Amino acid sequence: MTRHHRITGLLIALTILALAGCAGSSTSRSTGTYLDDKTISTKVKAQLAADSLTQAIQVEVETYGGVVQLSGFVESMEKKQRAEEIASGVSGVKRVVNNLVLRGG
Repeated sequence: MTRHHRITGLLIALTILALAGCAGSSTSRSTGTYLDDKTISTKVKAQLAADSLTQAIQVEVETYGGVVQLSGFVESMEKKQRAEEIASGVSGVKRVVNNLVLRGG
């Protein structure tokens, strides 16, 4: 085997290993899905902050595979429902899990 063939083989093996590291599995996300989820969470947070009804609420937003989970405390059912409505309207959101809890109720 020539030196050129060995180097080519090594480069092919390294490329395969690098690409395998970016792939998702049944228990983890691919790099692309992770970035998509981060983008969705950022958009949801921005829209919650821009809305006059939800701008003052403290909401945790986590996204996994396009499923958005809202958690935290709100003062009214109206704010809870509005937060879910806003999250549902963001591009890429497949489903919203609304775990917001009414404060004092």
